[in-house]
Amino acid sequence: MEEYTPEIISILDEDGNEYDFELLDKIETETGKYAALVPFSDDDEDIEEDSELIILKVIEEDENIFLEPIEDDNEFNEIGELFEERLSDLFLFSEED
Repeated sequence: MEEYTPEIISILDEDGNEYDFELLDKIETETGKYAALVPFSDDDEDIEEDSELIILKVIEEDENIFLEPIEDDNEFNEIGELFEERLSDLFLFSEED
């Protein structure tokens, strides 16, 4: 049996702070490319059982790749539903009020 090795990516915020995330899934649609992430920690005690799924749009410019929030609510809801379907076997999703 193969050992699971998560794909970890580091993201810098606008203040230069670095955060690590596990890349769970990637999709490409007619509207663009998207990534589903969860916060990552090497320490099992730091992992929250109810970690929030983070969905970002992948923007490629020249040789650079940028991850940006999805500003359009309809686009976000559509892509969120696609990821929920694809990841439903791995995670329990709850509806927010």
